[in-house]
Amino acid sequence: MANFDCAGCPNALDNTMSLQCRRCNDKYHVACTRITMQDFSVMSSEMKSSWICDVCRCKQPRGDHSNTPVRNSPMEMDFVTQRVKSRSTCSCLSANNVREIIREELRNIFSNDLHPKIQEIKHTLASFETSLSSLSQDIDKVKTEHANQSAQMQQIIKENETLRAANQTIITRLTQLEQQTLPGSSLCLGILSDQKFSSLEGTVCEATLMGIKDMGFTTMTEIQAKAIPPLLEGRDLVGAARTGSGKTLAFLIPAIDLIYKLKFKPRNGTGVIILSPTRELSMQTFGVLMELMKYHHHTYGLVMGGANRSTEAQKLSKGINILVATPGRLLDHLQNTPDFLYKNLQCLVIDEADRILEIGFEEEVKQIIRLLPKRRQTMLFSATQTKKTESLTALAVKHEPIYVGVDDHREQATVDSLEQGYIVCPSEKRMMVLFTFLKKNRKKKVMVFLSTCMSVKYHHELFNYIDLPVMSIHGKQQQAKRTTTFFQFCNAESGILLCTDVAARGLDIPAVDWIVQYDPPDDPKEYIHRVGRTARGLGTSGHALLFLRPEELGFLRFLKQSRVTLNEFEFSWNKVADIQLQLEKLISRNYFLNQSAKEAFKSYLRAYDSHHLKTIFDIDTIDLAKVSKSFGFTVPPAVELKVTSKGPVQKRKGGGGFGYFKTLNKPQHKKDEKTKIYRQKGNNKRSVS
Repeated sequence: MANFDCAGCPNALDNTMSLQCRRCNDKYHVACTRITMQDFSVMSSEMKSSWICDVCRCKQPRGDHSNTPVRNSPMEMDFVTQRVKSRSTCSCLSANNVREIIREELRNIFSNDLHPKIQEIKHTLASFETSLSSLSQDIDKVKTEHANQSAQMQQIIKENETLRAANQTIITRLTQLEQQTLPGSSLCLGILSDQKFSSLEGTVCEATLMGIKDMGFTTMTEIQAKAIPPLLEGRDLVGAARTGSGKTLAFLIPAIDLIYKLKFKPRNGTGVIILSPTRELSMQTFGVLMELMKYHHHTYGLVMGGANRSTEAQKLSKGINILVATPGRLLDHLQNTPDFLYKNLQCLVIDEADRILEIGFEEEVKQIIRLLPKRRQTMLFSATQTKKTESLTALAVKHEPIYVGVDDHREQATVDSLEQGYIVCPSEKRMMVLFTFLKKNRKKKVMVFLSTCMSVKYHHELFNYIDLPVMSIHGKQQQAKRTTTFFQFCNAESGILLCTDVAARGLDIPAVDWIVQYDPPDDPKEYIHRVGRTARGLGTSGHALLFLRPEELGFLRFLKQSRVTLNEFEFSWNKVADIQLQLEKLISRNYFLNQSAKEAFKSYLRAYDSHHLKTIFDIDTIDLAKVSKSFGFTVPPAVELKVTSKGPVQKRKGGGGFGYFKTLNKPQHKKDEKTKIYRQKGNNKRSVS
């Protein structure tokens, strides 16, 4: 119960609403605040004692407050009192009734005055919360993108490390110098100039020079000394140099420096594309690129036929700054990979341009050039210059190029340290001579070139069956098998590799002792590239052997016109292993070898019939019975050939010996073709139908 100062009230009546006076301990009631003086004067004393002013708590009407001293009562400022001062409150009302009256007052005030303001404040707060939520989402999105980019960079770094580890064999081989245990294992040692790589300091970035130093190179070759300075200036260049002269570093160093100076990032896409004719050469170029990029942070990659296309597309979408590619797969990605960003291309390198055109990629290369940006630097390197390479130069190079050649003054098209010669061997003895030669040199490193894939396949199966271990590479193999065999032969100290011309260009296989051309090349230029697999580098030597039938000796004249001089090797015919009877029995009894021999025999004749130099390699001079003996047959199988009867001579395509060649069976030439079926009759005479 609250206590208040009393103005001298009489004894109050007992009531539920009475309050205790602090001075007189009397009780008084809450009076109606609307009672006037007149009303108060007519009240009985009992009623007067039942009513009291609610403001000052004196027992007088409201209108007579001026003469009544106001007591300092806490109730005067009481909120409840202020609310009810304009209302009459019956003394019988309970406290709950009074509270309900006040609550109704407050609800009215809240509804009319406070509620709209509170709603406005709530709306403002909701807008602020929405903005804050949107801002928070943007921050989370930025954080997620940053995390994804970090993860992608980590993935790229991890992939580069994996590739570096997987190609450790190439890395080891490239770091060897003249003192290495396997001589001749150098892509870039050719005719040395007097210029040092240290002279490039200040022009080439330090990271590239450190990579060159780690590879063990100090002195430039002639092609490098002539080509690198103008390429660093951004000039277009056409370079011609024989195999093993160091062309790879000549274009890789300026290409890497260009990407470095332009500060290329993965998001910028591809800045340099390097075209290589074969998968093996592209892998080899990529291995050298890995070494030069050892101290760089730019991305680099390899796309080629036979590899997983979807994996390549994913890497291209992430951004590959320097891309090594084969023409077919590159064109596929340019046309069908939407996330392949190549609009920022700054440089196009075409390596072994003549070889790319020879193996049937001319149309693909032209389409690639049309798709790529026109404002770029172009580097075109080749071992030989032909009319086709000149037309490609006119298409690819947009500005006046610099021509660099390092072999024009040489009397010999091959290196001086190469000992090369030929033997005249009848068709029926070719297999026995080859077997004897390989058996004698099985402890050395030998490469044997054949004209077709089926011929490589057959001889590989045959030699391994008769306990003469050999390896093989040809165009119809799965890419994984080709890659494994290539590195296996590179790392071997000795071994025999049977191959088609797929291995004749650009490959740097260390310490090859002998190059054997069991089937003659298509032209002198192909001969030069084949023998270029040996005697590579300074202070190394090699040997080359060419098999010729007596009817094919005219090929020596064409070689001499191409600055290649061969000596005839003496061969002891009495030491030739006579395995003809055993071979014929084996082929007749072994079904699988028999089928393989038939396919090889047929593909050999088809390749011979498509030879470019028909005046020398004329199929009409072939004795089928004698040729079939070299494949293990007593009676030659029938072979169906489609030969053009008029028009220019069709040069065979592919170089890798794919059996049928595209230009021999073009639909538009069907009217000009006739079919010749070669069968052998009695007395070694051949019939043509």
